[in-house]
Parts: sequence; structure tokens; C-alpha cells
Amino acid sequence: MSKMSTTLNPRQSGEHIVRHAKYLKVLPSGVERLVDEIVSGVVAKRIDVANFSQHELHPTPNDEHAANWIFIVDTLNFCFWTPQNYTKYKVNGYTGYFALCAAINRAMKDGLDITNPEFYAKLDLETLANIFRSDDANTKIPLLEKRLECLHQVGERLLSKWQGRFENVVKAANNSAVTLLQLIVDEFPCFRDQADFAGERVSILKRAQILVGDVWSCYRGAGLGYFEDIEKITMFADYRVPQVLVHFGSLEYTPELLQVLKADTILQNGDVMEVEIRGASIYIIEEVKDAVLAILKEQHPEVDARNVNSILIDQYLWDYRREHAAELEYIPFHKVLSIYY
Repeated sequence: MSKMSTTLNPRQSGEHIVRHAKYLKVLPSGVERLVDEIVSGVVAKRIDVANFSQHELHPTPNDEHAANWIFIVDTLNFCFWTPQNYTKYKVNGYTGYFALCAAINRAMKDGLDITNPEFYAKLDLETLANIFRSDDANTKIPLLEKRLECLHQVGERLLSKWQGRFENVVKAANNSAVTLLQLIVDEFPCFRDQADFAGERVSILKRAQILVGDVWSCYRGAGLGYFEDIEKITMFADYRVPQVLVHFGSLEYTPELLQVLKADTILQNGDVMEVEIRGASIYIIEEVKDAVLAILKEQHPEVDARNVNSILIDQYLWDYRREHAAELEYIPFHKVLSIYY
């Protein structure tokens, strides 16, 4: 029996979580504001599948190592903050996720075969610490031991079953994003981002879905990145996009939840409050996506619908948060030290 068969998929999970939520509510007027923002972004081509490859740190579809690069980056794409400081970890001036990309690219320039599982399946802690050295010698990347565990786990599996190439996993999915998502979660346990909530096993799958989304984005929906059901992938529920959802008035926290967030409480992974925030994020973006597609079909039939899915909406809102960081600082974000995001 498949490990996910008794588990709600991310879209179903979002619906289930919002239906039973006690600490937040979804506000339709704010969802409409988001819809307007996304429609104008798509029409003006600010939201476009080409944007991923245009970032200087990302590989292009022609890079031989692209698929393995994406795989190792998304294996490690979690937790770049510490309770003491949220933007301290820096590599070549980059923070957060982009610091990770910069560290991997620097390792490649240093001559390390970092995207090869033969190398990282046997990596020791000291070498990994050096790969992730920060601009400031006193700062370390958080959860270093967990990162080493994840690399050993995925590296060994990639070597034993997939000839050391992540593209073989992608090809085995036969152009189905849902099948690839299932394969990632079944094959590599560190991607199994699930929780128990209101009588159901729910799946959020932030890193597993971002891995599918990054393959699609890097290859611009063609070749290795062609999936006939890419619209089934939901947004990537982390701790930053919810700030944007609150800012647009689509998500509202109860005073009790706000108090917990403002106190900088470190929540446990799987905590009810955490699951509600992440589930509501998925639900809202799915609502937005459905509404945007309907409006574009009716009012802008010339727009390529390929540029409207939860992946691109998520990427846009994540960038929006970075661009408006100071403006959104008033909204507290939930804090969980976790390998899942």
C-alpha cells in the first residue's frame, strides 16, 4: 500500500484544515484583493515561468548538472534563521534560500562535486560546515547535523536505486507532477512533511512540491520539466507567504494566535497552530488560482494559461514579501525549527 494513500493530498488537506480551524479564518474580501493582484501580475508578465531561470544563482535548462543541483538544493531548503536572528546567515551577501544556492555554487567553483550523490552520501560534518561557511565567521547555518542526515539519506537512495541521477526519478513519473510528488515522498523520507489534524492525516509537502515546481520552472515546462498535470501542485507552505496573506487581508489570526506569534514562541512541527497557518495558506492560494484562471479565460483569452498555477503565484508572493520586507515587518510569522521548511 502506498504511504500516501490514506493521507489527504495538499489541496484536500488545505480544505480540511480550514474547515476545522480554530485559530484563524479566511476572508473572501482579502482573497479577492489577492486575485486582482495576481491577474494584473500575469497580464503584465511579472508572473512568468521564465523568471526562475533568470535568477543569477539558478541553473539553466542547458546545464548538465541542473536536475541534480535542484535536488540537492531542495533537499536542504529549510530553516535559515535562528531564534536570535532571522537574517544572520549570509553567503556572498545573500540571505535565506539564496544563501543556500550561493553556498552550493561556491562549492562547485571550489572544485567540489557537490551535486553528485557519490560525494554527498559520504560527506562528513566538517566538510559540510565548510561548504556552508557564512560571510561572518561566527555565524553557522542552522540545523547542520540534520542537513547532513538528509544528504546521506537521499544520496544513498539515489545511488542504490536511481543510478545517482535525480532526472531518473523525474523520468519515472512519466510527465505527471502528482506521480513525481508521490515518488519523492515514498523514496526520500526527509521530504515527508505530514501531520495529524482533526482526525485526518494531512500532507503539506512544502519541499517535495517545491522540488517538482523547481524542475518545472527550471526547464520552463518543457523537456524534463513537462508535466501534464502541473496545476495539481499547490503552493509551498512556509512561514513567509502567510505574512503576505495577512497583509492582503485574506488571512486573519485570532487574538490568541497573534499573541503566541508576537511572543516569538517556537512552535513544534505538527502543532495545531502551525498546521492551521500552513493549511490555510494552501487553501487560499488554491482559491486564488481558480478565480484567476476563470477571470483570464473570460477577460484575457490571449494570456497563456501555462503562466497561472500555484507554483508561480507562490513564487510571486514570496518575492513580494522580500521586496516589501520592511512594510510587512508588523506581521509576526510563526516559528518552527524544522527540516520541512
